[in-house]
Amino acid sequence: MFKGNKGMGNLMKQAQEMQKKMASAQDELKDIIVEENAGDGMVIVKVSGDQIVKELILDPELLSEDKDLVEDLILTAVNKGLAKAKETSAEKLNSATGGMMSGMNLPL
Repeated sequence: MFKGNKGMGNLMKQAQEMQKKMASAQDELKDIIVEENAGDGMVIVKVSGDQIVKELILDPELLSEDKDLVEDLILTAVNKGLAKAKETSAEKLNSATGGMMSGMNLPL
């Protein structure tokens, strides 16, 4: 399978290189911001590529609405934002690994 120690050394080198690319991609995710909304833009959420909610914007008119409606719109926007950030993260990491992580569904 491996041609002596040279084959194993090459494999280790490739693994280390992939590890560097993954670390770099994960670092870059912090700077990527995705945006989603709910209620025709009455609630806007901005989420980083590492899935941290960075900003939540509420239309002032929304504050006069029913509490349950406001809560529902906030949850919808946040969940959409997190899903989009997760998808963006998966694409970025998949690109960094040359597709080797595709379908692995790793926690990001």
